[in-house]
Amino acid sequence: MMSSSSKRAALLGGALTLALASCAVVQKPKTELPNAGLTLPAGFQAAVYAENLGKPRLMAFAPNGDLFVTDEGKEPGVGRLLVLPDRNKDGQLDTPQVFLSGLDQPNSVAFHGGFLYVANTDGVIRMPYRDGDLKPETAPEKIIDLPAGGRHHSRTIVFGPDDKLYVAMGSTCNVCEETEPQRATVWVYDADGKNGRPYATGLRNAVGLEWFEGTLYATANGRDMAGSDNPPESFFRVVDGKNYGWPYCYPVEAGKAQMWDKDFGKKSPAVCEAAQPSFATTTAHAAPLGMAFYTGNAETTSAFPAEYRGQMFVALHGSWNRPQKSGYSVITVDPKTGATKDFMTGFLGALGLSTSGRPADVQVAPDGALFVTDDGNGVMYRVTYKQP
Repeated sequence: MMSSSSKRAALLGGALTLALASCAVVQKPKTELPNAGLTLPAGFQAAVYAENLGKPRLMAFAPNGDLFVTDEGKEPGVGRLLVLPDRNKDGQLDTPQVFLSGLDQPNSVAFHGGFLYVANTDGVIRMPYRDGDLKPETAPEKIIDLPAGGRHHSRTIVFGPDDKLYVAMGSTCNVCEETEPQRATVWVYDADGKNGRPYATGLRNAVGLEWFEGTLYATANGRDMAGSDNPPESFFRVVDGKNYGWPYCYPVEAGKAQMWDKDFGKKSPAVCEAAQPSFATTTAHAAPLGMAFYTGNAETTSAFPAEYRGQMFVALHGSWNRPQKSGYSVITVDPKTGATKDFMTGFLGALGLSTSGRPADVQVAPDGALFVTDDGNGVMYRVTYKQP
């Protein structure tokens, strides 16, 4: 008689299960739901690329095409950096690996100049990286110290066209005046972590940070406790030396002057005249996190239609205290017009589960496919397009 474990292996089509610390990474889905229960525009398909990932957050592709993703972990000190390669480029996960473990709430990863960088809640580490590495050859070096924890404990890193390292760090609170200069800001550093300085201030929690065509863009999570529909979540073009309003102001309409936060009651309405306006907004409390600009083209095997090129894809993590839930989706934002559209919805019922799917990041693959992490269900999706 076939054992229960054998039955599960058979149901998974013989998928490889690799023990990774306290959980496993599995390369096949548990469900046969069309598109894993998600809704996408005509011609798009979503498949589960990997599951049982813990709490997957932001992703990055290594120079050789291997996909890296952070697993924040359920508590401090147990975070991991995972490698989910597809070396034969068939759209299926090969053998998953744990690249690093014992990390402190890691949120993002980046590659630059022969190094791999990871942003933990207490700072940025790096180590030498060679194409194809599945484990570090040397112990990580901490190159930037950051104040740990706080209400917003994630840290996001990205390299700019100037080869500088940009680091976004959220606030300790909902609305307050911070005493630590790195809070609610984006700082810029040399690639070795030296010569850091403030680049932009007044960003309450900019988890999404991305350069596109010479401009730095950021998602921003607005304040809570100001009503179900206020303030809208906002998207900014981030400019050196500018302030983006928090904690004294918040956007109310894209392209318009920010509103003074009278409930907070600090400063005066005049301070908001200098705050940078958003270029786009979406529903309040939707919690925009990771983002990526679509760079696939007609020559890539899984290319999206031409109208998606240059569009910003954003993972809306979802509201936590709004009576009518908002977010729990992936949207597109037009960087030229600010127009937003739903792209991938249904995360609240994804995989046929009662748990809430919560999109955390999006990343465009070299072949044009779109990867999406869901830290509520611990899975990663691969979205492709086929002419309907």
